[in-house]
Amino acid sequence: MSLRRLLLNIAVLLAVAAMVTAGFWQLHRLSERRDRNSVVVSRGGMPIAEIQELAGADDSYDRGGEIEFRPVRATGVYLKADQVLIRNRTHQGSAGYWVLTPLRFDSGDAVAVNRGWIPHGVGTGTSPADFAPPSGEVEVIGMLRATVTAAGLQQADPPGGVLAEMARPDLARLAQQLDADLLPVYVQLQTQSPPAGDLPIPVLPPDLGEGSHLAYAVQWFVFATIATIGYPLILRRNKLRR
Repeated sequence: MSLRRLLLNIAVLLAVAAMVTAGFWQLHRLSERRDRNSVVVSRGGMPIAEIQELAGADDSYDRGGEIEFRPVRATGVYLKADQVLIRNRTHQGSAGYWVLTPLRFDSGDAVAVNRGWIPHGVGTGTSPADFAPPSGEVEVIGMLRATVTAAGLQQADPPGGVLAEMARPDLARLAQQLDADLLPVYVQLQTQSPPAGDLPIPVLPPDLGEGSHLAYAVQWFVFATIATIGYPLILRRNKLRR
């Protein structure tokens, strides 16, 4: 066998191995997605709980993973001056921000509330009253969500100063610029009383679809099968021609 033929055979074998690996990786992602959906459904079906019964300011941020997606109720006063915008968020294809506003309890502790989405033009404009929270005591009902921190190649927010915008709902970073002790989870608002105006628009609940992982897995396995069967056939045909 010539060196060229040997290298070609090795390349085909590596390609088949890579395609099979990609197929199993997609199946793994599908399994993770199904497990997450199961958690969302099971926890989301639990009765509404008072948030301070589930989490405290002294809890670690790991607590979020244990109670995420639980429906909760929180009562307090919004800290308008401590509100921050979470940039690069979309709604129906439009760019904008999430509005993250701390809600302080009678105890003095606070929880961040994702009050919803506003369009980019509003967030960068000069009329914050357009998306201001209600004054006085409010009752918020929503879904618990875990803190989000920078991972991989993502760039973390600046470690110092008071931020008006953040890249993600990083509760540890937000807590640095608050006087109140912040809970290690935040609330994704669904309803509140008294209600606010048209903005912000509440964020939709997590998507329970399975995505395209299964289709991609089948695609990779088909490619691997074609290569495994087709390449020997090509070699045989070339041999017969010679």
